[in-house]
Amino acid sequence: MVNSNTKPEKRATRIWPAWHSTLSNFRQPSTRTAVWQLLNSLLPYFALWFLMIESIRHEYPYPVTLALAVVAAMFLVRLFILFHDCVHGSLFPRKGPNTFFGYFLGLLVFTPFDDWRFSHLRHHTTYANLDTRGFGDIWTMTRAEYQNSSKTHRLSYRLYRNPFILLGLGALFSFLLRFRLPTRKAKRKERVSVLFTNLLIAVVIVIAWQTIGLRTYLLIQLPVLWIAGALGIWLFYVQHQFEGGYWARRQEWDALRAAMEGSSFYRLPSVLRWFSASIGYHHVHHLSPRIPNYRLKECYDAVPEVRDKPPLTLRKSLSGIHLKLWDEERQDLVGFY
Repeated sequence: MVNSNTKPEKRATRIWPAWHSTLSNFRQPSTRTAVWQLLNSLLPYFALWFLMIESIRHEYPYPVTLALAVVAAMFLVRLFILFHDCVHGSLFPRKGPNTFFGYFLGLLVFTPFDDWRFSHLRHHTTYANLDTRGFGDIWTMTRAEYQNSSKTHRLSYRLYRNPFILLGLGALFSFLLRFRLPTRKAKRKERVSVLFTNLLIAVVIVIAWQTIGLRTYLLIQLPVLWIAGALGIWLFYVQHQFEGGYWARRQEWDALRAAMEGSSFYRLPSVLRWFSASIGYHHVHHLSPRIPNYRLKECYDAVPEVRDKPPLTLRKSLSGIHLKLWDEERQDLVGFY
């Protein structure tokens, strides 16, 4: 038994099986592939913005703009995954381009690069650990905690876990309001990144006001951000909230089990896999976060052990919305009743 004071990430380095070392063969990024991904994501996204601006300028019915916004939102989800790779330093081989495009893409997705990096990397070392919840994760209570909570706390939790709030209002709250403030325990570098991103967003809004008009900008930006945010939150939700998942207390927390059992393999149709930049191979990502998105499938196909993970299908994932609490006795996510 490992001492309970041992940090999870240190303990994790001693429990990886022999096959885990083969994952390092897929960690090398490609500048050419990274540039191509940026081009095939940014150019269509900006083209859709141009079409939406023209649809409003020529007074087409607003549903036409909204239809274009749905497609633009899917490209924005893909851009967020590229931003996510920059956070891990895995999109490009060198730190400089990862940081530059991390800030640039962060502007498009309304997310401060260094601050989100701070919380997200904490997520990678604490996810599925019941004693270190609260960084970059979906608020998850145990059944015992919920039963022993006050009525007000229970109501807050039920509202938070309501899909209309989590996916609907939660998307706008997170990207418009939550990310305008630093993460708790953030240091100076992270706070500066929040201020800098907020300043850039303000500059973009002023430029849009003076060119296409504030009304046009809001009629486009708000639905695109809202839809993309909802899709992104759903992706993040099903990555760790599914039947048969894994959570443990610090003393029993196991890095390999957290990656293989606490992270899903979300098997999506090819088109959706492209728009989500293969983030559905989430167990592979947690086994080795430095693998670029464009090599996750390659790694999955080449390493037999990661293929042992049962897939979470699109249809099956929908049932995950009813899972609300971690039952420590049953060792599974359950509903409120």
